Amino acid sequence: MATAKKEAVVADLRSIVAQTKGAILTEYRGLTVAEITNLRRRLRPLDADYHIVKNTMFRLALGENNTPDLDALLVGPTAVIFARGDVVAPAKTMLDYIRELRKPEIKVKGGWIDGKVYDPAQVTAFSKLPAKELIVAQLVGSLNAPISEFVGTLDGIIGEFVRTIQAIVDQKAPEGASA
Repeated sequence: MATAKKEAVVADLRSIVAQTKGAILTEYRGLTVAEITNLRRRLRPLDADYHIVKNTMFRLALGENNTPDLDALLVGPTAVIFARGDVVAPAKTMLDYIRELRKPEIKVKGGWIDGKVYDPAQVTAFSKLPAKELIVAQLVGSLNAPISEFVGTLDGIIGEFVRTIQAIVDQKAPEGASA
């Protein structure tokens, strides 16, 4: 490959890495072109891309972001899922797809999320988390619950007070007259 082409590939990878919140590194040997295309199609709605990369070019694209832990994952044929948004959904999609294909030779090498390197077991555990939006909704619901209970309690106290006053008024009013 000509040097100009290599520089263009590294520049493209740099721009992809700059936009990425996380990456899942996998092996791809054993996948057919049709299977890779199908995986890419599944990842596209999740704001993620699947690229087969040369390890040396990926190292160059990472530049200062490369760490010894990440470098250890760049051994043998490597494909990378670059996630620009939520990293959980693409990881889950990849692992589900591997199970669906029943190809145990396709393995997740690890993950690189927000500058931290994760091993395959951690990526698998990470993929089992609910989506970020769901976690935020659960947190907001948890924070909202005590406030809602407090408002309900105050509403009950005020309602009971109003009913007590009305009972006193009804009791003191002469029969046949309305308050």
